[in-house]
Amino acid sequence: MNVNKKITPQTQRRAFLKTSAIIAGGAVLSNIPFSGVYADEGGTIKIALIGCGNRGTGALFQALETKYKIKVVAMADAFRDRLDKSYDAAFKKFGKDKVDVPEDKKFVGFDAYKHAIAEADVVLLVTPPGFRPVHFAEAIKQNKHVFMEKPVATDSPGIRSVLATAEEAKRKKLNVVVGLQRRYQNNYKETIKRIEDGVAGDIVSGQVYWNSGGVWVNPRVAGQTEMEYQMRNWYYFNWLCGDHINEQHVHNIDVANWVKNAYPVSAQGTGSRFLRTGKDHGEIYDNHTVEFIYADGTVIQSQCRHHEGTLNRVDESFQGTKGRAFLSANTNTGKLWDTKGNVLFNHVGKGDPNPYQTEHDELFEAIDKGQYKFADAERVAKSTLSSLLGRYATYSGKEVKWDEALNSQVNLMPEKLSWDAMPKVLPDANGMYPFAIPGKSKVV
Repeated sequence: MNVNKKITPQTQRRAFLKTSAIIAGGAVLSNIPFSGVYADEGGTIKIALIGCGNRGTGALFQALETKYKIKVVAMADAFRDRLDKSYDAAFKKFGKDKVDVPEDKKFVGFDAYKHAIAEADVVLLVTPPGFRPVHFAEAIKQNKHVFMEKPVATDSPGIRSVLATAEEAKRKKLNVVVGLQRRYQNNYKETIKRIEDGVAGDIVSGQVYWNSGGVWVNPRVAGQTEMEYQMRNWYYFNWLCGDHINEQHVHNIDVANWVKNAYPVSAQGTGSRFLRTGKDHGEIYDNHTVEFIYADGTVIQSQCRHHEGTLNRVDESFQGTKGRAFLSANTNTGKLWDTKGNVLFNHVGKGDPNPYQTEHDELFEAIDKGQYKFADAERVAKSTLSSLLGRYATYSGKEVKWDEALNSQVNLMPEKLSWDAMPKVLPDANGMYPFAIPGKSKVV
């Protein structure tokens, strides 16, 4: 060993990227085979983007906009047109110094993720959430640090897979950040810190909302296979999205779990297809109302809907024995009152950093400094399961217990992933998809 060799931040980072990839608990390094890719001698952190849609491109921009030396070296998507659009946007903004993805590092198809992951130190997993369990498992198997979007699964077998992979990531000391950005947003952190300190007393009830007019629709195009249609219109199929109670409302449900420092033990609720009922709307509901019950008896009321022309509301409220709280990501608000209405805390969020950017700033800072700091996957898997618990309750019309949801064997993923394979949910002769009927459908 050369004791006179100078230790710099760059050499420390390279050592971290290497050792965090091969350390497995207390195992001896020389006994662990590893063929991963490390940061190059210039100290550049190499990233791969898996999923090149709008959110994937946004995550890529946020990674490249951190102050650290980062370069995207591989990209993967099921569709070449989406990959090309994402690559062109990134190259136009950042240039060759940060976007260095030659043709042979642009991977397309259902197995593209494996090849892209192999090229990088850090992977961004931003496909539709049905693929998250498999992609996350592969990233950790290949010893990579991870940013992945929420939610992290669409069914219970997927949740169990993510929980197992989360344990492996912790064992290997691989950083994992998940895109529930309220966890990285100042108004939430400051307000909930005060709740945890007892300013509002014991939280005994709450209400969480994601009510909006809905999202995009991609109509069927002549010549598409059923698999391609569902992949292009992924939001409306549960194997890909998990319904909007999972894909969007998981944000608010996670806040409830954060405030309670717990997960619900059961749920019951109601939901339906009321307005968004056409052929383009697949199998998902357009509204859900759920009561999440926690072990101490607290009931958190959850509401989400996709109805155009109705009240939009995306926020969270909680009531405690000493006061109440209100939080909003959209207005950057965090406020606490006592039981008489006196303001105890009011977060003024003007000038706060963008939490989507903060997620990446903090992840890449840890990697740059050679720190093992983030293990979000287990927590987000349990908040995702909370969302699925709500869906199981609304689809079945019954009370569903946490353990029942966790142990469900209902697997939504297709038996085979290829363009000519058939998903499990198919349209009838009129182009309409079957959907859950409360009291009749087996969903758990």
